[in-house]
Amino acid sequence: MPLWGVMRRAIGTALAASGLFVLGACGSGGVTPTVAVTTTASVTATPSVASSTASASPVVKKRTITKRQAIPFTTRRAHDPTLAKGTTRVRTRGVKGVKILTYEATLTNGVETSRKVISKAVVKAPITRVIVIGTKGAPQCDPNYSGACVPIASDVDCAGGSGDGPAYVQGPVRVVGTDIYGLDRDGDGIGCDS
Repeated sequence: MPLWGVMRRAIGTALAASGLFVLGACGSGGVTPTVAVTTTASVTATPSVASSTASASPVVKKRTITKRQAIPFTTRRAHDPTLAKGTTRVRTRGVKGVKILTYEATLTNGVETSRKVISKAVVKAPITRVIVIGTKGAPQCDPNYSGACVPIASDVDCAGGSGDGPAYVQGPVRVVGTDIYGLDRDGDGIGCDS
């Protein structure tokens, strides 16, 4: 058998084995064989990429995260007898503090799945705001006297004198009504003048 015949038979056998048939004329004459597909090959299913990664074990990583956090200040109120009653004033301005929190974060396949605090450190303590509220009452003066405020009390004496109080007045004061505290000893209408 000529070489061309052996080659054609080998090619035909190979094509037939793969599902392809050789069609064409036999013999000589330089006829080129024609190849046509006549069968359908069956496809074997391969697992998808998604199912292969789902069965793979997850990638777990740990990372340390540090954050600064503000500490709010508190407010304290106090009474101040030197301020008029009802008056408020800020004695100390409040200032926020700062703390640093360190976390350990767990990442599973690149997504954070948990976080826990592993340390806290206060780097700046907050300063408490202090608001004072006045409690000093307006002085009540006896209307029987003018020129100085003679307080209303169980007894009033001249300051620097020999009286035992409990209240005192720095004179001189003019008696414009009844001298109920006996401040004008000489009766000239002026009390605590000596």
